[in-house]
Amino acid sequence: MKAEKGLKRTLIGTVASDRMDKTVSVIVIRRFQHPIYGKFVQSRKKYMAHDPMNACKVGDKILLEECRPMSRRKRWVVKEILEKAI
Repeated sequence: MKAEKGLKRTLIGTVASDRMDKTVSVIVIRRFQHPIYGKFVQSRKKYMAHDPMNACKVGDKILLEECRPMSRRKRWVVKEILEKAI
């Protein structure tokens, strides 16, 4: 199924690393029910996201939005910071 023009995917995740310039590493946790056993399982995946203002810090909860490829691994951009880390 193709996505309609103008609709971009969004994800919510936690910043794992902010050591790179204008890039953050984000962990997104997905909960789903196992198809056979019915138990809820967590899977995590790491994404690289563009952070042009270097505003994100480790532990922040952020909203990611899909964008054009910016480098070999960077295909997401930080849309907004939902919750700042303490």
